[in-house]
Amino acid sequence: MFENLTARLQGIFSGLRQRGKLTEEDVKKALREVRLALLEADVHFQVARDLVERIQARAVGQEVMESLTPGQQVVKIVRDELQELLGSSQEARLKGRRGLDPLVILLFGLQGVGKTTTAGKLAFHLKKGGQRVLLVAADLQRPAAVEQLKILGKKEDIPVFTLEGKPAPEVARLGVEEGKRRGFDAVVVDTAGRLHVDEELMAELEEVARATQPDESLLVVDAMAGQDALKSATAFAERLPLTGFILTKMDGDARGGVALSLRAVAQKPIKFVGTGEGMGDLEPFRPERMASRILGMGDVLTLIEKAEASLDKEKAAQWEKRLREAEFTLEDFLEQMREMRKLGPLDQLLRMIPGFSGAVPQLDREKSEKELKHLEAMILSMTPQERRRPQIIDASRKRRIARGAGVDVQQVNQLLRQFEEMRRLMKTLSKGGMKGKKRGRWGLF
Repeated sequence: MFENLTARLQGIFSGLRQRGKLTEEDVKKALREVRLALLEADVHFQVARDLVERIQARAVGQEVMESLTPGQQVVKIVRDELQELLGSSQEARLKGRRGLDPLVILLFGLQGVGKTTTAGKLAFHLKKGGQRVLLVAADLQRPAAVEQLKILGKKEDIPVFTLEGKPAPEVARLGVEEGKRRGFDAVVVDTAGRLHVDEELMAELEEVARATQPDESLLVVDAMAGQDALKSATAFAERLPLTGFILTKMDGDARGGVALSLRAVAQKPIKFVGTGEGMGDLEPFRPERMASRILGMGDVLTLIEKAEASLDKEKAAQWEKRLREAEFTLEDFLEQMREMRKLGPLDQLLRMIPGFSGAVPQLDREKSEKELKHLEAMILSMTPQERRRPQIIDASRKRRIARGAGVDVQQVNQLLRQFEEMRRLMKTLSKGGMKGKKRGRWGLF
């Protein structure tokens, strides 16, 4: 989402870093470009102006102008101010339970923002954290909304409370009571939306809020909605006990201004962001990490957390051992590749690595996924013996593998060559190539 903004900011700050000393005019000129980049990214004009004014007030100070690395100091100030704009990690966290009662989370928003799917994702996220969660289907306006939530719940083994013939406020109230009675840790209530903010929608949501007394009232916002999202956020905040936002479709190609403007405009924090279509593609919002991503500094901590949550640690240890002993086979390669794909699209992963984000906008996600599927098809076209002993693959076997995978023989040759180079490198490293250095875990990725 922030590709264009990141590229613009990196270009601006690259020019500053190359200067040995900065004048006040240099800083002001660069910040005029920053303001323009923010406006082009659809950041609210008042938010962009206030942000640049705060940065300028700090950046033209004596401490920066006389620094040995003034360009880097300015970048640090921009990162700090972006983080301040986005809020603190503390305010972005969900509240805790009230004694033995479950944490009640009320979700609302306009129709089409992905509210029901987000309810399922949030319940799945809480369940992964060890909580027992109950979903309450109180969206009685949209056809099949209740059925959709039941399907999501069944898929992840999360119970869903439904009730026919009752109005939404009563369904929501009884759902929360059910959660208390059965000792759930959290209750997530899905509500109806409309195509636009209207009196009927607001009146029903106010009744639901009074009936459930939620600990968290979260507005689900489409990150691709632009300035309209800010207007609807303000309207909801005026009528409901809003405590924060969930921003969906952050993996889209919108300009990203909503994410940078929401908290400043509505005075409420972003709590979660949706980063994909899978049930696990909902992340707690971490302002300091988002600020680093926007500036192209990567987000290694989130990448590590994704890996720890998704990858099988026992398998990773086995792969490490087999790599060190030069016994790593194409079967291991295939299994590890499948594990890595659980982390998400390749371009998303690369953006979290410092230094890679600048090149990622040119990465073709569709092409990358196609190449990975070709790799998988080639390995699956091999016999078990060929996967374990690729050295036996001669010209006729290569032709057979290529036909089976729908690729050229040249692509089979490339796979075998790269795999053998990787094995040779790992063998060298395991036999003393890292002598005198502390060795960590080795893996293909």
